[in-house]
Amino acid sequence: MEAAVFIVSLVDCCALIFLSVYFIITLSDLECDYINARACCSKLNKWVIPELIGQTLTTVMMMVSMHWFILILNLPVAAWDLYRYVKVPLGNMGVFDPTEIHNRGQLKSHMKEAMIKLGFHLLCFFIYLYSMILALIND
Repeated sequence: MEAAVFIVSLVDCCALIFLSVYFIITLSDLECDYINARACCSKLNKWVIPELIGQTLTTVMMMVSMHWFILILNLPVAAWDLYRYVKVPLGNMGVFDPTEIHNRGQLKSHMKEAMIKLGFHLLCFFIYLYSMILALIND
């Protein structure tokens, strides 16, 4: 049972790493003017909810399986994703809005957030991998 939790978390973490890299590449394309703001934001906004679901899934699984350290590690990121999704201003296209991404310097903050999430998910990947191997050895 414990190994299965870490296997699912490992797969989920791989998907979140992929999404973080996708966000970084798409935002850097916008920064270099290879893509316009509307196309970039529509590409990114369709992956915000799957990212939120993936992060929340891992957090809930760690709570159910009583892995408190990993739960405490994942909780701020899940809360931040939920906060960011809930606090979208009325009239915006989504978390990523083409009219505001250049005006308020949001491009740099979105890029920094994507880099931080990539580092976090890579750290979690190795923690889950170590925990999965440990659980398989103990079984």
